[in-house]
Amino acid sequence: MPRTLQIHLGQFSDRGVKPANEDFHGALIPEGEALTLKGAAFAIADGMSSSEFARLAAEYAVKNFLNDYFATPDSWTVRHSAERVLSALNRWLCGQGAQMLDPSRGMVTTFSALVLKSTTAHVFHIGDTRIWQLREGTLEPLTQDHHSWASAERVYLNRAMGIDSHLDIDYRSLPVEVGDRFLFTTDGVHEYVPPLEIKRLIGASGDNLDAACRVLTAAARTAGSPDNLTCQLLRIDDLPTPDAESVFQQLTELPFPPPLEPGMILDGYRILREIHASPTSQLYLALDDISGKQVVLKTPSVNFEDDPGYLERFRHEEWVGRRIDNPHVLKVIEPVRRRRFLYHILEYLDGQTLRQWMAERPRPTLTEARGILEQIVRGIRAFHRLDMLHRDLKPENIHIDRHGTVRIIDFGSAKIAGIAEIASPVEHPDLLGTRHYTAPEVLRGEPATTSSDLFALGVIAYELLTGHLPYGERLGREINAKWMARLRYVSARSERPDLPVWVDGALEKAVRLEPKRRYTIETELVYDLLHPNAEFTERRNRPLVERNPTGFWRGVALFSLLANLALLYLLHHG
Repeated sequence: MPRTLQIHLGQFSDRGVKPANEDFHGALIPEGEALTLKGAAFAIADGMSSSEFARLAAEYAVKNFLNDYFATPDSWTVRHSAERVLSALNRWLCGQGAQMLDPSRGMVTTFSALVLKSTTAHVFHIGDTRIWQLREGTLEPLTQDHHSWASAERVYLNRAMGIDSHLDIDYRSLPVEVGDRFLFTTDGVHEYVPPLEIKRLIGASGDNLDAACRVLTAAARTAGSPDNLTCQLLRIDDLPTPDAESVFQQLTELPFPPPLEPGMILDGYRILREIHASPTSQLYLALDDISGKQVVLKTPSVNFEDDPGYLERFRHEEWVGRRIDNPHVLKVIEPVRRRRFLYHILEYLDGQTLRQWMAERPRPTLTEARGILEQIVRGIRAFHRLDMLHRDLKPENIHIDRHGTVRIIDFGSAKIAGIAEIASPVEHPDLLGTRHYTAPEVLRGEPATTSSDLFALGVIAYELLTGHLPYGERLGREINAKWMARLRYVSARSERPDLPVWVDGALEKAVRLEPKRRYTIETELVYDLLHPNAEFTERRNRPLVERNPTGFWRGVALFSLLANLALLYLLHHG
């Protein structure tokens, strides 16, 4: 039985001596896949007392954070999801406040949240509510108060939700262990109960976490707290830390299909013919006997039957394909019948790969190339919006159907940010791309980024227009600073003199060796291929010493050397 995240929760809130409770707290612990992919979320908020709608602001922030966080894509990281949600909530609170004639009636609240996903705690904080960690008798605050004391009696918030449209969120992540406890408190509690007393009272309450929260709030009230009193206390009872054996068992629940031949039936799919076979997979054209539609079955290669990394990537490919809904990304069809074997069901595309298209049209026009690249970009953006990287963009993984629609295919190397946060004993190598299309920083062992995908896009664009590679055959699997210093971009105009200088400039920028000097937005390259960019035309007109100072001074040094050698020759033989 695989281990899962197990949490014990206690909580209590009281208005204290105030006429109304302007604090709010909440938790959402889902079950099943959602707990694995998104984790469990906990939040606490304290509405600003000077605001007429303090309670409403606190309640709105907590409730909507818990609901909206779990509505974000599973592929997003915890941080990406939470910060996007909090920024949207903050804009709404600010908007409501802006509609009120009296600013004091605005909707302002502090906010602190913790998301437990896999074996990591993610903390988000704005204001002066607090989150603490209690481990092995040590109580440590995980948040820092965003307030200033005007006097011994008056305190002002420096940061809160609903004050400004720009929200500055404190974020930190930390590994967790079984037995860890996390305490949430509003200032009405922690300003009146010192940390040592908090630790003592929690310890004296034993396993009754609700009682611990009640005791803490009671202690604060006894100490003279004039504020609302809210506590939330959780304990981690178990963590999803599967061993390699249990993971392998999960990955091999479905056996590999047998070798398929035309006429065979697999789970209601009649095999028509083999489309493609490689060392890593097979593609078969099949007919769904129930719907009558043609589909493609992708089956794993028996060469990797005992490779957990391969099996996980094969499953993730289906996971990616079912979550991206974009006309320029190959669709993975959700099975309607129970599968007895491991395979994917893909939409059938009648057409050819970009590699085949390029072989038939070695010198396409800029308009033709731009039309293809525009569609590739739309597909890439669909990946990047979901915090995914393709990591193996190349002409073989681009398909053009008979109507001219371009689709990105083969997601076996895709990296999913949200999945990468889940603890697993399976190794996930970052270098999975194809030589010549893999960015230099990835070849050096650095993690792939969106810029890495854009480098591959640039190589495809260059090859599409010239039929060659921007660095020839020199960009290999291993690269260091010394080797990289020797690499030189081969001007596209040396292969196609008819290309304008600004097109060559755009291609050169797309495949620069340094990620920071490349395009940062996918659409910029496509735009620059049809619209002259002054950056490239002006640069070509500048002196060589400005365009390429290294090359200029190397030329000067070489000229000086040759001149000196000639002078020595004349002195000795003159």
